[in-house]
Amino acid sequence: MSKVSVIAKLPLKPGTRDELVDAFEPMLEKVNQEAGTEIYILCSDQADENLVWVYELYSDSDAMGAHSSSETMASLLGVVGGLLEGEPGFHILTPIAGKGL
Repeated sequence: MSKVSVIAKLPLKPGTRDELVDAFEPMLEKVNQEAGTEIYILCSDQADENLVWVYELYSDSDAMGAHSSSETMASLLGVVGGLLEGEPGFHILTPIAGKGL
């Protein structure tokens, strides 16, 4: 199976970025225990303080599915939903080549 990556765009209500980062703490702890989650990085946007990105790399689609269906994810989505300003964007990609693969 091929590796799978996700780039998630999270547009936030003004002033809620710190609350979002705090909400991600349990998920950041959980991904360290997920064997198939190779990279999981929460990023602030340098040009827009109300925009957060998440970059994820999984060993395969099964690993991404396990992560996405976890109780930790369900809990996170319950909090994040109230912080969003508009729809989040999710792009699922197949890495081709690069450093770290």
